[in-house]
Amino acid sequence: MLKKATLQEAKEAAQLALLLWPDHTLEEFIQEMNDFISRPDVAIFLAYHDNEAIGFAQCQLRYDYVEGTSTSPVGYLEGLYVKEAYRKQGIARSLVQACENWAKEKGCQEFASDCELDNVESLATHLSLGFTEANRIICFKKTL
Repeated sequence: MLKKATLQEAKEAAQLALLLWPDHTLEEFIQEMNDFISRPDVAIFLAYHDNEAIGFAQCQLRYDYVEGTSTSPVGYLEGLYVKEAYRKQGIARSLVQACENWAKEKGCQEFASDCELDNVESLATHLSLGFTEANRIICFKKTL
């Protein structure tokens, strides 16, 4: 079963987000998910097996320039995670399709995402989900 997350499911979404981004705390993610779920320009989708949340996708509208796109807003896949035992079953595809449908309903003509240059698993997943590579960049920073 797949559904758009409600405020009552913020903790479940946060627990899955923590598996994807472990450098945060559960409390941070619960607050963030509550904020996201309340915003009209963000959507969180959850996949369930029985009553267990086994996957999530976070998408939002981006109005700034998105690499490789020519329209605005652009639907943007911010995060995607499926528990390992449930991978290779089409769950990620269903979650991304839900995000794409949501973005279309919001008036988007394009949908985008990104991954780190060395994340070959994410790259392979994106390509298998129908994304095409738009660009490769290395970002720099300086402490002032």
